[in-house]
Amino acid sequence: MIENVYQHFRKEERPFIDALSEWITEVEDQYTPYLTDFLDPRQMYIVESLVGKRDLKLYYFGGYEAAERKRVFICPDYYTPTQEEFKIDICEIRYPTKFAKLSHSKILGTLMSVGVKREYFGDIVFDGERWQFFVDVGMKNYVENQVDKIGNVSVRIETRDYTEIITPIDDWTLVQDTVSSMRLDAIIASIFKISRQRAKQLIEAGKVKLNWAEQLRPDFELGLLDIVSVRGYGRIQIKEIEGKTKKDKWRIQFGVLFK
Repeated sequence: MIENVYQHFRKEERPFIDALSEWITEVEDQYTPYLTDFLDPRQMYIVESLVGKRDLKLYYFGGYEAAERKRVFICPDYYTPTQEEFKIDICEIRYPTKFAKLSHSKILGTLMSVGVKREYFGDIVFDGERWQFFVDVGMKNYVENQVDKIGNVSVRIETRDYTEIITPIDDWTLVQDTVSSMRLDAIIASIFKISRQRAKQLIEAGKVKLNWAEQLRPDFELGLLDIVSVRGYGRIQIKEIEGKTKKDKWRIQFGVLFK
């Protein structure tokens, strides 16, 4: 059965599929819910695909309504989790805002440099002045104690209540486009109006991330709900794959966050 599942997804997604299959079996056999770490939109799509029409329910929460990265409760159909059961804390980064600037990439790099895996962190959000991030409850104290600098900026990590969540200023634009292929370089070139050669150079130089991980292959085939970050240009999400045109091009709906 698992081989039939594999054929619908990428080879590199197999370890996640294997783990997910075990979580589903555990819920079905023991009638107990399972809480995942923070998942990206592509992983959540895989969860929905594998759970399918089973007698299970899925609940999602990432700390705030518009979160990209969320934890998922895989539950027997009688179970409804509370918000507290998602075990998410909000942390704010206190720093001298008048004299220093932080960035998403620097914050993420610092958080991961203290030895905590990406899946323990949710979104990192900014409202124009303040930075906050969402983290697994069990890792909060460790992060607070370990992080006192981001780059050369002295910082202090402080816990915040849910009533103190900031409103991110991200402004995604919906874009309808047709592309010759689902290759990473083709889509970057089309969305940001640059040459395929330039897109290839950005990828091979390590300036492109796919679902928050570095992707060095220009020919990598993108799929539904993938998120691509291109340093200096912005971010792209594959919102919907609408099919092919008469000229054999892909008709895609993208979400784009321009730099």
